[in-house]
Amino acid sequence: MEALHVYDTTLRDGAQQEGLNLSVSDKLAIAGLLDDLGVDFIEGGWPGANPKDTEFFERAQTELHLQHATLAAFGATRRAGGSAAADPQVQALLDSNASVVCLVAKSHTGHVERALRTTLEENLAMVRDTVSHLVGQGRRVFLDCEHFFDGWHLDRDYALSVVRTAHEAGAEVVVLCDTNGGMLPHQVEEVVADVIASTGARVGAHCHNDTGCAAANSVAAVRAGATHVQGTVNGYGERTGNADLVTVAANLQFKLDMHVIEPEAFARAMHIAHAISEVTNVPAYSRQPYVGASAFAHKAGLHASALKVDPDLYQHMDPALVGNGMRTLVSDMAGRASIELKAREAGLDLTGHPQVVASVLAEVKDLELRGWTFDAADATVELMLREALEPGCTDFFEVESWRVITDSSGEGDATSEATVKLRAGGARLIATGEGNGPVNALDHALRDALTRAYPEIEKIELIDFRVRILDASHGTDAVTRVLIETSDGETSWDTIGVAGSILAASWRALTDGIVYGLLRQGVSRR
Repeated sequence: MEALHVYDTTLRDGAQQEGLNLSVSDKLAIAGLLDDLGVDFIEGGWPGANPKDTEFFERAQTELHLQHATLAAFGATRRAGGSAAADPQVQALLDSNASVVCLVAKSHTGHVERALRTTLEENLAMVRDTVSHLVGQGRRVFLDCEHFFDGWHLDRDYALSVVRTAHEAGAEVVVLCDTNGGMLPHQVEEVVADVIASTGARVGAHCHNDTGCAAANSVAAVRAGATHVQGTVNGYGERTGNADLVTVAANLQFKLDMHVIEPEAFARAMHIAHAISEVTNVPAYSRQPYVGASAFAHKAGLHASALKVDPDLYQHMDPALVGNGMRTLVSDMAGRASIELKAREAGLDLTGHPQVVASVLAEVKDLELRGWTFDAADATVELMLREALEPGCTDFFEVESWRVITDSSGEGDATSEATVKLRAGGARLIATGEGNGPVNALDHALRDALTRAYPEIEKIELIDFRVRILDASHGTDAVTRVLIETSDGETSWDTIGVAGSILAASWRALTDGIVYGLLRQGVSRR
């Protein structure tokens, strides 16, 4: 079997996701992360189709220093009735200086006749002419057969003729695309096997996730003989997205024993996936296979008891292989084992402290009864454990008071001003902050006050804020749960606050987030 190509199209197909908009600098940053992940090819975009992608390829020549991956340019076959040598978009592919060109071509008779508005014979000529021209100019050419699986079911002979034409013209790989994402694994296996047997071409797969089977379909294609898989990190893409390339690669490597990505690169997968989420400004999906924060998280007390004996009893693989780690979630379902495992994760030894385990477990169960949810707030649980084990260790500051005033001009916009009074570093500190909302103002005031005693707080920032109304039938009098995610640039943590006031709940989550961040940095109380 030929070595498998791992081909990433995050910067092109992934960027078509609703709400995802990447600058050229964003694309360059993501390309560097993809190279660190160890993918073989990075599809940078469609030069000549829009100024942003043209600029990306220009800047990539001096700003992008790939150690492993090869940059690919995406484009289409020449226009009907013309010639590849005279087609400006084909020339733009050459001008990009990318050594690999991935062309998209029609392989579905309906699309040829109704979308391209040309004949089936001319479509084959477009494929033949464009591939041979680019190969003649020294480029490696891959051909994406758009809507291939649907086209194969409609007119198998014509779909196969497109593959043969590209292969004979010099295309290195012919990629079968499930563009509408409607296939199931057994259908993909059947079609891929037939194409390979009938044409002798090297075949790849490009799967969309409209049936929820994109990763499974990609694996099925490889099992049937495909040696090239395309996808996007985090499954980005239009509609329901593309095949998640990390999931596909991990399934092939860890479940089918194929060498896909170097082990040391795979061990960075979680970090890279989350770093790309930061660049795209699309929150990481906690239940994402392999690299999600919840991928190896365990909540039930029964699980925790078994995990103390042997983690493999409730995990399908060692999470460290993809840079992840086992997490024990503490909730009202927790038992003593859950508390002990959570302490162990935090580096705390509760041996000989049964009273700490019992008190924290009782507090967790009592608070969850009142609307707290600790399985989504690991940092708050760790603070509870540390305080129970060493009372006073989290007392970085003493709050005297805080207040928030919100003014509105009557035009719908409102600004907030918060004042915080506290003691830290042996001094009484008073600070005022302004924001576009009361919580934002509180955050600014709190940071302004604490920075004087703890300059390390500059590294800590709030990155997500989530509100849940409990007992909604009580209307504006309902209890509010606030979850806040905070980061120090290297990792992030979640804290929780629950109160009858959204501001009181937010204040608890805010202060816990900052205290945890200071503990993480090894800051001494002042």
